[in-house]
Amino acid sequence: MPKTTLVPMLADGNLHSGQDLATALGVSRTAVWKQLNRLQELGLVVESVKGRGYRIPGGVELLDEAAVRAGLDAPVLGLLRELQLLEVVDSTNAEALRRIDAGSGSAGLVCSAEQQTAGRGRRGRAWVSPYARNIYLSLVWEYHEGAAALEGLSLAVGVAVSRALAHLGLPPLQLKWPNDLLFAGAKLGGVLLEMAGDAAGRCQVVIGVGINIAMPPAAAQAIDQDWTDLATIANGPAPARNAVVASLLNELLPLAASFAHTGFAPWREAWMALDAFADAPVVLHSGEQRQAGIARGVDDRGALQLETTLGLRPIYGDEDSRTRLLACSDTVQQVWIASVASEAAEFQLGTLLEERWQVQPWFARSEARTGTLVNSYQQPLRMGVDRWLAMLGAWHRHSARL
Repeated sequence: MPKTTLVPMLADGNLHSGQDLATALGVSRTAVWKQLNRLQELGLVVESVKGRGYRIPGGVELLDEAAVRAGLDAPVLGLLRELQLLEVVDSTNAEALRRIDAGSGSAGLVCSAEQQTAGRGRRGRAWVSPYARNIYLSLVWEYHEGAAALEGLSLAVGVAVSRALAHLGLPPLQLKWPNDLLFAGAKLGGVLLEMAGDAAGRCQVVIGVGINIAMPPAAAQAIDQDWTDLATIANGPAPARNAVVASLLNELLPLAASFAHTGFAPWREAWMALDAFADAPVVLHSGEQRQAGIARGVDDRGALQLETTLGLRPIYGDEDSRTRLLACSDTVQQVWIASVASEAAEFQLGTLLEERWQVQPWFARSEARTGTLVNSYQQPLRMGVDRWLAMLGAWHRHSARL
């Protein structure tokens, strides 16, 4: 007996006696008891009421192909080649990629699951995926122009997801470049694109979307950032999971089918309207490098427009990069800067900071002498401030040991 055989019987949230469950399944009550214990492995809470039976508090809605198809628009049904609903899988994206490798993952394949045991987010991070509580969905589409024609696709997917949820009566999301779905600054979900085939020609793209519907508190303990779910946003019962899947496909399948011809440009204005960091000070993390600036939206290719002292710089994000965007505090009282740039660049930076935070930055300068530390240059300012501060730090550390 599959370990989730009991779930459909308990999904209504009502009490069911052990004897009724045993009779319906044609097994002993001991076997039912063992199966109930195994449900704990899925993260499901099963409540036992003495003398009355067992239930899953609040019930669960399981994925149902008929219910999803019933919610699809007629043109979308023509784009959907196969709807694969799984119980438990390592990752829906991984399953879609396996189908592609096996030759059965052509355009229009959609894979979703009740639970992921190795769900993946961007940059290889784990994606918390409890059983029958959220949405884990992957869609395959084929393109013939290679990766270059797919610039901005993850951003367009974010817009499509926001529209899908709006159709269900939910308020607009915020989109964080390049692929986070936020609400009130907390993470609701994300987008993960993966590609197979020829990066310069015919290829298959897996569009992965994860959305928190009703995250169990126990599962949420593994999340290391602010998060939210649709139940919280709705301030009551979350939309039905099958309705969410159908609404997503009504937006995502037409997007996937048309993107090779349209590109990101028609989606840019809608993305900008949902930009979580529009005109905000940000820090761009790319590997070990850090760069501060003002986020000025995106261009027609989906590149982040980062305003720095040297002007606007386009930043391109892809799934293999380690580029991420972090917001800076809106309240700044003091700014210290160590710079080896030209005076003109320092002036531009100072002007930018004064305009944004109304503070006058302080620039570090090499000096002739600080305490017992002596700068031997005849013109002290000719010593690079980076070297002077390094020596100053070493001097302070040494002095503290005396």
